[in-house]
Amino acid sequence: MNSRIVWLLGAGLLLLAGVCFAGEAPEATPVGVNPNPVRLMRPPVAPLSAMALLGKEIFYDVSLSSSGKLACVSCHSPDHAYGPPNDGPVMLGGATLSRQGMRAVPSLTYLERQPVFSIGPDKGDDDHVIDLAQMAAVGQQAARATKTAGGSAASAANIVPQGGLFWDGRAETLQEQALFPLLDPNEMDGGSIDIVADKLRKAPYAARFTDLFGPGVFGNTGLLVSEAMFAVARYQIEDVSFHPYTSKYDHWLEGKARLSESELRGLKLFNDPDKANCAGCHTSAPTLDGLPPLFTDHQYEALGAPRNTALAGNGNPGYFDLGVCGPHRTDIAEQTQYCGMFVTPSLRNTATRRAFFHNGVFSSLEQVLDFYNFRDTNPEKVFPRAADGSVQKYDDLPAKYHANVDVTDPPFDRKAGDQPAMTAQDEADIIAFLKTLTDGYRAER
Repeated sequence: MNSRIVWLLGAGLLLLAGVCFAGEAPEATPVGVNPNPVRLMRPPVAPLSAMALLGKEIFYDVSLSSSGKLACVSCHSPDHAYGPPNDGPVMLGGATLSRQGMRAVPSLTYLERQPVFSIGPDKGDDDHVIDLAQMAAVGQQAARATKTAGGSAASAANIVPQGGLFWDGRAETLQEQALFPLLDPNEMDGGSIDIVADKLRKAPYAARFTDLFGPGVFGNTGLLVSEAMFAVARYQIEDVSFHPYTSKYDHWLEGKARLSESELRGLKLFNDPDKANCAGCHTSAPTLDGLPPLFTDHQYEALGAPRNTALAGNGNPGYFDLGVCGPHRTDIAEQTQYCGMFVTPSLRNTATRRAFFHNGVFSSLEQVLDFYNFRDTNPEKVFPRAADGSVQKYDDLPAKYHANVDVTDPPFDRKAGDQPAMTAQDEADIIAFLKTLTDGYRAER
């Protein structure tokens, strides 16, 4: 469905249903409760399979690291929405836990519906269009029209990278994703497949491998490690704590919670294509078949975030993290129209984080909203100055790739000196809404 038509119909229904957030809700609906509740389809809660139970033990096993102190859970803490437990931009790893990771640690939650990496047409709202009354209820309006940098050949057909795991999409499956940090010298630093396999043979849970695969599995090093990573993936898929959908917003969608005035204003701003336009990338509406929104469209974009001088690698002025173009991913490096692009993360549990964007350059939601608000109207507020006093806009991206940065979609369609898209109150209201995306909310009824 054309996104403009969706916006017009959705906006009309907002008025017809009386769900204008500036006005009053219908008399039959308590203030702040969704007047058009939906039924969300959540993953069933069931006992973990033997494979997933093995994966859980591996997920918590510090002995697989060179330091003997780092496991998957060390960087993906269940107490922090399976994100990093520290306050720094990256985690520390290696043999002495003194080496910086290359990027901010992403959360492992809500990856069960992540598509594989591809480059193809932007599907826009097609995968997310729901019943129009439901759209009205969540204030869903238009997804933005453009997802690629203006002026590139790809933008003419609106061809975009999408899907995959990690910030650059280089892993296709959770099984493959689990292996990268295990061997990365800046993370668990497992050394090699042979070393990891030897540790698995001696692990206290080794008998589980025999039960599942037979004793022959220990004689095939590659198969042993592969099955171990598959088990970790099964743990992430089967354990509902990785995708609980228990936020206040989920309960509000179902009519079981009330949003405050600030949270309601924030939701409206979040969805407004002429203001914050967050929903242009972070889809807030359930799918047609009732799956809860993931708050990501799984696509990639170059935002031109500031360089993080706290990262050791950035001490080299010639080093740049170009996302899908490298340095960690190399298979599409020649497609330079995508240099500087990183995947759009889910905003679920984002209020629990202390490191934002791929390089962890921001440590609070206030800083993130300021970046979106002032990047183009007042760049001096978010970028450093050179010795001559000039503002170093897009300083973490080589000048030849600056054309890849999105300057089309609101709020990035403004120029220096223009009125910013959001007021200070707008930003505060959006943050209030973002806090409703934190899991663990207790429904009122």
